[in-house]
Amino acid sequence: MPENTGPTGSPCGSSVLVTGATGNVGREVVDRLRARGARVRCLVRGQGGRRPGVECVVGDLTDPGAVREALVDIDAVFLIWPLLDVAPAHALIAELTVAAPRVVYLSSTAVDDEAVRQSDPIAHVHADMEALLHDAGLRPVVLRSDTLASNARGWVAQLRVGDVVSGPEAARTAVVDERDVADAAVAVLLAQHDQLDHGPHVLTGPDVLSRADQVARLGAALRRDLRFHALSADLARSRMLADGRPEPLVEALIAASVRRPESTRTTDHVERLTGRPAGTFATWALDHAAEFS
Repeated sequence: MPENTGPTGSPCGSSVLVTGATGNVGREVVDRLRARGARVRCLVRGQGGRRPGVECVVGDLTDPGAVREALVDIDAVFLIWPLLDVAPAHALIAELTVAAPRVVYLSSTAVDDEAVRQSDPIAHVHADMEALLHDAGLRPVVLRSDTLASNARGWVAQLRVGDVVSGPEAARTAVVDERDVADAAVAVLLAQHDQLDHGPHVLTGPDVLSRADQVARLGAALRRDLRFHALSADLARSRMLADGRPEPLVEALIAASVRRPESTRTTDHVERLTGRPAGTFATWALDHAAEFS
């Protein structure tokens, strides 16, 4: 998809607000926007979220005043909704409607457009957010991401003390590199209006993988004999709660692991948006091996 570029190939005055800028995808989006010469602003929850060379507004998406300040002179917004409830999003939607930027929303491939009820709370909140944005007339560009490769970072602590990753089993999905998701997001954030496709764009990796498959590929990258040990839902729940995770999040993660169906779908949507094929989890593992040592 062509970018909104001038004679030198750099974006023409593009100003982008990035939410979730300290997360796995958000960090990559910020770096890519800056590399392409866009003016980047981040909405961060505290001073610790500030990044050198990036304009920041301190606040969160449930604070209309902070959102209003962050949206001043902004052309496009990369939106990640971090809560399991969309009720607090109504004030955000109102501010977006007034400011009328291009909205690129990061959703999930777990959303089923044909379902009366989504499989789990995480898929449900994404479906509700998509509906809210559409109903407000914002015409969001929807990026539905499959399981992010970066979720494997949650195994770092276990792999620093042993060769077994324990956790709840999950249905196989086409795991996608968060860098590919970020490249796709930047492509639509900076695209010319007459070239914009609102989607939904279904962003997947090229391989459908189980948790055991991912652990095996990570082991190959680390040159270690790693294995995955599936925990029952009850044991996984108790361990996550003991680790200090909020109970609503734990219940949502358990519901997703138990109820979400397998997805064997792979698409070329990353390539359509970025001009290159999606990378493999094996490549991601090699590139991030040092994080697990």
